Amino acid sequence: MRFPRTARVVGEARKFNLAFTCERCAHFDPPSGRCASGYPNQEHRDVHLDEREAFVFCKEFELA
Repeated sequence: MRFPRTARVVGEARKFNLAFTCERCAHFDPPSGRCASGYPNQEHRDVHLDEREAFVFCKEFELA
């Protein structure tokens, strides 16, 4: 899912310490930097709230 960067999205992500990047997902393989499920993950990696125009949330994200 893709969400535009708005003040509300950024505020709630900070307030609730939203975990949504590949690095926080149980399916992330750190040595390769890839998704263990084979999904492309460029838009989900190392996301900084102030640097993106939109946030992409993976449908298979599972908190590690």
